Amino acid sequence: MTTKILLLSFYYPPDLSAGSFRAEALVNALRSELGEHVDIDVITTRPNRYHSFTADAVSLECSPQLTIRRIDIPTHRSGIKDQTKAFISFAISALKITKKQNYDLVFATSSRLMTASLGALIARRNACSLYLDIRDIFVDTLRDLLPSGWGRFAASIFSPLERWTINNATRVNLISPGFLPYFNTRYPDRDFTLYTNGVDDLFINKISASQWTEHSKTYPKIKVVYAGNIGAGQGLHQIIPELAKRLSNQVEFHLIGDGSTSEHLKKALEQAQVDNVIISPPMKRDDLIHIYQQADVLFLHLNNLKAFRRVLPSKLFEYAATNKPIWGGLSGYAARFAQKHIKNTAIFRPCDIDCAIEALSLLKMQQTPRSDFVDQFSRHNIKKEMAKDILKISPKHLCRSTKN
Repeated sequence: MTTKILLLSFYYPPDLSAGSFRAEALVNALRSELGEHVDIDVITTRPNRYHSFTADAVSLECSPQLTIRRIDIPTHRSGIKDQTKAFISFAISALKITKKQNYDLVFATSSRLMTASLGALIARRNACSLYLDIRDIFVDTLRDLLPSGWGRFAASIFSPLERWTINNATRVNLISPGFLPYFNTRYPDRDFTLYTNGVDDLFINKISASQWTEHSKTYPKIKVVYAGNIGAGQGLHQIIPELAKRLSNQVEFHLIGDGSTSEHLKKALEQAQVDNVIISPPMKRDDLIHIYQQADVLFLHLNNLKAFRRVLPSKLFEYAATNKPIWGGLSGYAARFAQKHIKNTAIFRPCDIDCAIEALSLLKMQQTPRSDFVDQFSRHNIKKEMAKDILKISPKHLCRSTKN
């Protein structure tokens, strides 16, 4: 008997996104577990994560037991209005595509709640099981990112939607254990799974096959690399300009990425009159590994907002696999996780320049093998266990969503 699964993800390879890599890894794990006994429909978008990054991807991609449909959405630059229009376009198309389909299970991976809610609507319409993979607490984030009045107003609108979505799920996975206090308080009668992000085989294989150079004593500056989104959540515009200025004789920053605050960052760098920051557009991960190899230190930063004390950035896993020193502006659960699990990591309070400079001085400019971490948090192994958990949902659960 064939199990038919719908997988909803706003991003999917070749798009550059933690969500896209996570979705692909799960598809591979499900196919590995069920082989020819699974039929997976992936509904996603054409690559759109970054305006400055383009990648060719066909609208319909078919292979044995796997169909990938990529929906064309309006171009956007990560603004709220643009993203809203893009999602509405995605949702309308997804609802049309799935209207006459019969699924055994809908899986939705979601960072901004709406993909999860779309998954709940489709599962309810199809009277099938729903497995949610929650990658962010959208209601919490709105309160912090929007001005106080608007944040409370938006949260009051999306909070009931979140409750409806969660209550219609057969099972809910939280990507960060830091989310548990929030969800346990709001949904005390539910049990949550905790399948986190992990280290991709791509990084494990490339690391084992490459030679890594340590910082040259003859080169006067430490090469610090940041790769990822440049948005309000990262808050790079609030720390990099002043930090680079203070460390102009010691550090050269290489920032690789794009996002909603990239122009703000560039203007702040101009105003600070720094010349030791280089910004490059997003790149494929194969190319990114080469940049990591040339770095002395890998940098990451989350904005100083309450909502980000709960998250566990996917970038931590990627960085940890490189064996390079990690310099991070983190708080809450992410800070505790890094200090406990990742050797040669210097953590400082987000947006605190003095604390950041002090943390940098504590790093050892050398390779630090982290094989135990890589083994423990291999994405392949995590997704294999998650796939098994998904397949545990028995037929008796299929009509649960219609009873809420």
